[in-house]
This record gives sequence, C-alpha cells and structure tokens, in this order.
Amino acid sequence: MLIALIKGIAIGFSLAVPVGPIGILCIRRTLTEGRRSALSTMFGAASADAIYGTVAVFGVTLVSDFIAHQVHLIRLIGGVILIVLGIRMFRTLIPGSPPRLSLNDHAGNFVSTFVLTLMNPLTFFAFAAVFAGVGTIEEASTTVTAALLVGGVFLGSMLWFGCLSAAAHFFRSALDTSGLLLINRIAGTVITLLGIGALASLLR
Repeated sequence: MLIALIKGIAIGFSLAVPVGPIGILCIRRTLTEGRRSALSTMFGAASADAIYGTVAVFGVTLVSDFIAHQVHLIRLIGGVILIVLGIRMFRTLIPGSPPRLSLNDHAGNFVSTFVLTLMNPLTFFAFAAVFAGVGTIEEASTTVTAALLVGGVFLGSMLWFGCLSAAAHFFRSALDTSGLLLINRIAGTVITLLGIGALASLLR
C-alpha cells in the first residue's frame, strides 16, 4: 500500500512539473497576493488532478468517453477562460503589500483553478497513459489501493505547486512594485497567448 501511495505522489508530481498556465497562475498569485492565495490555487489544481487520476484508475467510462468526444468543446471553453483570465491579470494593479483575502476570494481562487485544470483534456490522457505505462491500473485491484494512488496524485501535485510557490515567495523580497507589475503583465500576456493558442488549435 505504501508503494501505491509513493507511486501516486511520483505521478502527481511529474505530471504537474511542466510549467503551464496553472504554474504561472500559482507563481503570480504568490507574488501579488501572498502564500495563502497560492495555497487555495494549489488546492484547486491538485483537486482537479486527483479527479483525473480517479477517472484513470477506476476507468469511469462515462466520464472518459465524454472527455474523448468533447475535446474540442473543452478546449474552446478552456481557451476562452484563459484569455479572460489573462486580460484581467494584465490590467490588475499591484498593491504595495499582499492584500488580506476574504473567504470568498480564496473560494474564487480554488474554483477558477479547479475549472481551468479540468478544462485541459490532455491532463486526463496524460494520467491515463502514465497509469497504464507503470502498471498502476493493474495494481489498483482494491478500493484502498486505488484510493492511495489517487491520494498520492493529490499530494504529488500539491508538492510541486508548493515548490513553485516557495520559490516565488523567496524571490518576492527582491522585487519592488514596478517589478511585480512587470511580472504580472508578463504572466497575463503569456496566459492570454496560451488561450489564443488553445482556440487556434481548433482550426487545425
């Protein structure tokens, strides 16, 4: 059982490592809103990864079939969300110190990151391929083992985004308001371009 948990952590960590829009979002929120904002962002991303891990392990046919057949729709929605989010980030002013966020703010961070992560169908296919490749699907012969694998995915994803957030927080002290504003605009531009890229991929 411990091996299943370790495998899940390794899978969750390795699949979260490529720094895409969620990684950029985590770094940006750490720099501009503080570590608590990053924590709610991390929970949203890791929860979505755990759901995709659950689908991959248990082979939930209804969900996997929907994802496979609605890839273009999912990419369309995800692309639009990225563009809106990127533009909002670009236009946001940076306060001198991290603001005190309300419970609603944290809930908004969680939901937006959760939905954005789910809107990337490639995440599911990556999980399915990795789980099959390392033989974890065959190992998940019991509910407990499968649950440990999924729990490991959640922890592994949290571990990676925690590393990103810690690194961003470490370098924050070296940045003044103008530096933070520049990073915020760069992050907003990158996320907007990723959204445009997602929409452009539908034309191929």
